[in-house]
Amino acid sequence: MFTNDTIIALSTPPGSGAIGVIRLSGPEAISLTNSVFSGKDLAKQATHTLHFGLIKDGEVVVDEVVVSLFVGPKSYTKEHVVEISCHGSNYIIQQIIGLLIRKGARAAKPGEFTLRAFLNGAFDLSQAEAVADLIASDSKASHEVAMQQMRGGFSNELKDLREQLIHFASMIELELDFAEEDVEFANRDQLRNLVQRINKVLQRLIHSFEVGNVIKNGVPVVIAGKPNVGKSTLLNALLNEERAIVSDIAGTTRDTIEDEININGVVFRFIDTAGIRETADVIEAKGVERSLEKMKQAKLIIYMVDAQEEQGQVLKQLQDLSQQQTPYLFIVNKSELLTTEQKAFYLEHGALLISAKTKQGMEVLENALLEKVNLSHINTSETLVTNIRHVEALKQTQNSLDRVLENIDNPVTSDFLAMDIKQALHYLGEITGTVTTDDLLENIFTKFCIGK
Repeated sequence: MFTNDTIIALSTPPGSGAIGVIRLSGPEAISLTNSVFSGKDLAKQATHTLHFGLIKDGEVVVDEVVVSLFVGPKSYTKEHVVEISCHGSNYIIQQIIGLLIRKGARAAKPGEFTLRAFLNGAFDLSQAEAVADLIASDSKASHEVAMQQMRGGFSNELKDLREQLIHFASMIELELDFAEEDVEFANRDQLRNLVQRINKVLQRLIHSFEVGNVIKNGVPVVIAGKPNVGKSTLLNALLNEERAIVSDIAGTTRDTIEDEININGVVFRFIDTAGIRETADVIEAKGVERSLEKMKQAKLIIYMVDAQEEQGQVLKQLQDLSQQQTPYLFIVNKSELLTTEQKAFYLEHGALLISAKTKQGMEVLENALLEKVNLSHINTSETLVTNIRHVEALKQTQNSLDRVLENIDNPVTSDFLAMDIKQALHYLGEITGTVTTDDLLENIFTKFCIGK
């Protein structure tokens, strides 16, 4: 890891805009900027100050800028950091970046600023990953969860678990030093109680991933039903745009179409599927197969029927649907065509009556979606696991601790106990970055945007 040079990148999105922010970090961030800045001597200025001036390439003025100064270690990366706010012309941005690279800066890699913050001890690995989650958050819930993790909620919980395990690990290591005296420093009953308590915490964290993942990535909702019942029209009505092709010809949708919207702070990822029916058309049959697969993977199914569907067929579809494990909403489209008797029949079977074409009943449907996923009771200030890497490490920790319990109940020598406790500590350390490898860090930080 080369952290002794000075890196540079655009930190605002690429493209023309009112302002572009160029960020430098490293030992020469201030001196390099000073060499092209016409204004106050930046080397003599206090940290966390702003300075107006010119960026000049020799005698040529490139732009009027505002320079933000963060003198290390009082910065995001704990190094000297400079942020140059210039006009958002792509030409100006490239001129300034090119100029500073010629002066000695290096173009930053994806996530390298946050990587340096982690390596310099600004925060641990799980907090660094939460930075990426915070940038990607697109709902109130995902924002709150990311903020809670970035502020160390998850890290503090893991730190407490590790400290308790480390105490017993050290006691068992002490036993190994006095193996010939057959002395027991680590009380086995206390160790068993500790491991059982930790396993309960781990199980809660692992279980929280189901909710955390939904908050982070959105609730996958499949719109399913027979061909031509109005699934694509409903998708368009929910999204308020012509996202899917609508046609009177049955079987128009041959593949899944996905898009998402935010309803009262909860992101729903809607998936329009091919109509479910038996067909000799090879391509349509493949689409039906994908529809059935998506229904199995969904957290919620919106199942649509046409208002004029024969009631016996509707009951058969509901029977098939009830055999699935996935929660569902039963929707009747084109409700304006229903007779009083038909309305009574559908309402008796728990249907929501809508008209996707006229958008009648959309508000009722949205409220039903929110009620069905029931995320309002979730306390986002509690620790929710949102990262699959963390879940896998927690499961590995739990497996190691299960072996500790087995070894306590079937007495083994202290070195076997010590080995399993160390293994549990290793997996917990992988989450916070106490234990890292270059491959792990590269895999995490290359997913960040450049400039962060």
